Amino acid sequence: MITYIVRRLLYGALILLGVNLLTFVLFFAVNTPDDMARLAIGGQRVSQEAVERWKAQRGYDKPLMYNAQAEGMARFTDTIFYDRSVPLLRFDFGFSDEGRDIGQEIRTRMMPSLMLAIPTFALGLLVSVSFSLLLVYFKGTRLDFAGVVFCVVLLSISSLFYIIAGQWLFAKILRWVPYSGYVEGWGALRFLALPVLVGVISGLGAEARFYRSLFLEESGKDYVRTARAKGLAERVVLFRHVLRNAMLPILTGTVSAIPLLFMGSLIAESFFGIPGLGSYTIDAINAQDFSIVRAMVFLGSALYIVGLILADVSYTLADPRIRFE
Repeated sequence: MITYIVRRLLYGALILLGVNLLTFVLFFAVNTPDDMARLAIGGQRVSQEAVERWKAQRGYDKPLMYNAQAEGMARFTDTIFYDRSVPLLRFDFGFSDEGRDIGQEIRTRMMPSLMLAIPTFALGLLVSVSFSLLLVYFKGTRLDFAGVVFCVVLLSISSLFYIIAGQWLFAKILRWVPYSGYVEGWGALRFLALPVLVGVISGLGAEARFYRSLFLEESGKDYVRTARAKGLAERVVLFRHVLRNAMLPILTGTVSAIPLLFMGSLIAESFFGIPGLGSYTIDAINAQDFSIVRAMVFLGSALYIVGLILADVSYTLADPRIRFE
């Protein structure tokens, strides 16, 4: 097991290097350092002297990936790519183009993102699995048909509709919750109730259909028919046999998604005014702040790799027959 984890970590390091290189190439294929300077300073009429001064202050006055004027290894190390890439590998995110500490911003904004993501994730998983088991329990009945139609309707509606409709109904008409915003402490519950509800409902259709198909596939196997032939109640068959043997696909999606909870929700945080990592990323994209965008992409990739490793390890807990050589 330890050898397997170490090997996966080494593969993950190579993937991070590739993601880092690809992000750098894609960003500077669209924006040059001069474009970034003019956008940050305030328009196309900025003098070239101001542009050069802005670039020098932030380290964008060097060549991108190869410095032909340098000698030896300095041709590769005295570049923007090297200066921006090596600290990332140490998880030193440096400063944004506005001069703010990105690491401090991440630590500050991580908690609002987790306050939104964890309840949405946990409640969404509980509601989706429970609803799917209910449909499988009443398989072939009108309730099952109505549940499938309900899931299809939920799938056909954009998540933006749920956000706008929820704000209009619960915040503007009923005035049960604030329209948007965020505060620290227990007062955050009033601001997070609507985003969590919207997140659970918007994801119910896709997740419930997936789990229903998964449970139906398991319920048709020989061991389930044997359990029924022994006279076990249907609810016992579903919870003790079907649900347990369907845990591997469920763990694949849930465990691998846990580290990504730190990244926040891009859409929900922006619409509900929650100062988390999702809205932080959106603001950085709008401002074309390369340092923040690259740091968030790198962090998201690292967390995703960790999530996949955790999912593989969790397989041995759900099914002791699985062993990694």
